[in-house]
Amino acid sequence: MNKKLNAVIQGICAKVGKDRTRMVDVVRETQAALGCVSSEAMDLIARETGTHRVEVESVVTFYAFLSSTPKGKVVIRLCNDVVDRMQGMKRVAEAFEKALGIGFGQTTPDGAITLEYAPCIGMSDQAPAALVNDVVVTGLSSDSAREIVAALREHGDPSRLVRQLGDGNNAHPLVHAMVRNNLRACGPVIFAALEPGAALKSALAMTPQEVIRDVKTARLRGRGGAGFPTGMKWEFTRQAPGARRFVLCNADEGEPGTFKDRVILTECPDLLFEGMTVAGYAIGADTGIMYLRGEYAYLAPFLEDVLARRRAQNLLGAAILGKQGFNFDIRIQLGAGAYICGEETALISSCEGLRGDPKNRPPFPAQKGYLGFPTAVNNVETFCCAARILARGAGWFAEMGSKGSPGTKLLSVAGDCRSPGVYEVPFGISLAEFLAMAGAEDAAAVQVGGPSGQMVGPKDFGRTICYDDLATGGSVIVLGRGRDVLGVALEFLEFFVDESCGYCTPCRVGNVLLKERLQAILAGRGEPADLEYLQKLGETVKTASRCGLGQTSPNPVLTTLKNFRSEYEKRVAPRGDGLQPSFDLSAAVADAQIIAGRASVHAAR
Repeated sequence: MNKKLNAVIQGICAKVGKDRTRMVDVVRETQAALGCVSSEAMDLIARETGTHRVEVESVVTFYAFLSSTPKGKVVIRLCNDVVDRMQGMKRVAEAFEKALGIGFGQTTPDGAITLEYAPCIGMSDQAPAALVNDVVVTGLSSDSAREIVAALREHGDPSRLVRQLGDGNNAHPLVHAMVRNNLRACGPVIFAALEPGAALKSALAMTPQEVIRDVKTARLRGRGGAGFPTGMKWEFTRQAPGARRFVLCNADEGEPGTFKDRVILTECPDLLFEGMTVAGYAIGADTGIMYLRGEYAYLAPFLEDVLARRRAQNLLGAAILGKQGFNFDIRIQLGAGAYICGEETALISSCEGLRGDPKNRPPFPAQKGYLGFPTAVNNVETFCCAARILARGAGWFAEMGSKGSPGTKLLSVAGDCRSPGVYEVPFGISLAEFLAMAGAEDAAAVQVGGPSGQMVGPKDFGRTICYDDLATGGSVIVLGRGRDVLGVALEFLEFFVDESCGYCTPCRVGNVLLKERLQAILAGRGEPADLEYLQKLGETVKTASRCGLGQTSPNPVLTTLKNFRSEYEKRVAPRGDGLQPSFDLSAAVADAQIIAGRASVHAAR
């Protein structure tokens, strides 16, 4: 047995008390220390944590940031989402390939640098962007890509790539990032000044039931897009039978085009942690977990420092603010590159040290969540709103926004606009008003709510942003004139195909079939009957899929069929000769040509 490897694995496992539920932490640190999680390392981790080898391997093979085979000491992950492609990602990709002498998915011969794509890294407002290990580089060009490669070959230290610090807390020594927050409009809820402990003092002067009552009175709804009443969720969690209860914060915003949580985490983490602590008091929990997406790992030291300060201020820990019996603390759980973990039950699985597989519902997390105990899962923005409600009052909050959607909403806008960034706006604002704020008055189409949302055209710009009309978790992607909305829909489908966990057939197979049929239409091989096929198949995938990913993945097709049908119809219209080129002969004989070692004369016609 490799004694050095054994010592490394023992040390890593000891840090988490050999707790198998911290498996994602263990394999992440193993990857960082050794460059991969080898077969021998998996055996040792299984032994140290008292698990089976197959459980360890299932985690390593599930998450994009982990690997069982060696990668370079430096991994460059270039974001290839829709916005990055719109902003010139292809040229940057070509520059990286040429400078490194390798293609994507490959490692340089000296084992120094691996080049990969990443589907979304939360930097759409300053695309093209990439992760170099955990260091974020933004506003990339062909020249800067070549400069990055030259610098890495010179010193091999990604941290030295940060030459100009971004705004706000990005200049903090524990963040130290060139990232800009692009905070364009501040409202009274999220980005107003906060006295640490103000919400907690107010909450602790009430009973837990009264805290829940105030949240219900404020009519706070979850800010993730579904809009479930937060007070009801907390009440269900408190009332559910169980020896323990937990608070989970979903900070895994993986929806392409969304980056508002990144800004909250950077600029007002105290507000978030205060909201989680209030929730802990309300439901009777002693532990909170913030699930931080792996792409935001650069923020982890800063957030850990904030937690340490709050413990020193008696805002976390035992007998918070002198309240005997109220003991509550928060830990950070880093993800490892899996979009599906944004789904609440998949997030719970990941926190338990498992693959990020969604769980069947019912039971719901409020009944049986983390480790089988009642669990309140909310996103970053929701916890921030809850803290502000306790600090300022339910009536104050309920007066803002619209009747069915009180309060404000954070919107992340990117794409073809003059002022990409984060805006805090009141619910009930029209899409047209918001587009004017962002400098996108000439937009030809807007994707509201990310790939899982809906594509709307100018005739719908008068609609309002609220739960009862245009609901969104926060992403707004602007498409200017000349953009191919069906091409964008195809890119969204490709994203969902890649990110599906593969558990259920409707999602695993149905999305592939949707993608292939849309590809055929875009290649000029479509026919009118394809539109009905796409409609029926999309509806089937939505209704038959197991979790939120599959239930929303057909939306790029279904909403473009509804709002941009003419774009489909002109592509499937019969040719002048009455023929429909629905069969790709070249593709059909491609494998045969490879085997034969020559081109088909028929395919060449």
